[in-house]
Amino acid sequence: MAGLTGDATMTDRRDPRLLDIAVLCRDGELLDGRLALADMGRLGGSLFGPVDALAAAAWSAQAGHKPVAGGDPERWLHVAAQVEVSLQCQRCLQLMRQPLVVDRRYRFVRSEQEAERLDEVIEDEVLTLPGRLDLLALLEDELILALPIVPRHDGNCPQPLPMPSNPPDDAPAPNPFAKLAALRTGPHRGEPGQN
Repeated sequence: MAGLTGDATMTDRRDPRLLDIAVLCRDGELLDGRLALADMGRLGGSLFGPVDALAAAAWSAQAGHKPVAGGDPERWLHVAAQVEVSLQCQRCLQLMRQPLVVDRRYRFVRSEQEAERLDEVIEDEVLTLPGRLDLLALLEDELILALPIVPRHDGNCPQPLPMPSNPPDDAPAPNPFAKLAALRTGPHRGEPGQN
């Protein structure tokens, strides 16, 4: 097991930004580490308020290699990550804490055609085998996809939205077409020479 951080500058094959997936899967390696929220600029753009400098996503990646009779072995990567982030509730516009959890399996294949074919028949993600894989960018992508579409507090918001100080009167709004109707029924309608 290799304990890696998001900002590791390693020269070996376990650098999470330059993974050799074929070798990693063949050896069945497990990698894990922490990825600082401050290092995830794309995810940070969706968060509310300043990012806590100490906040980090705990992650792990387990690679696997399954021999197949008469064909290429199946290469698999199981990634998991979790972190709690600050979002803006779209109901009360206040801060809310939201756990993000990633649990995804990837199968790597040799060609786009095979990826398209398998994508229709298996539930796991199918990717073309890259020369090198940036695991930390992949984890950030998955955390972004785990964000709620419309963040809201569960149940009632801790602080309801403030009501306007001058409540609107109950008088109906004037009809914008009333003047047009008056023109159509005016005294000059139908007289010769009038436009």
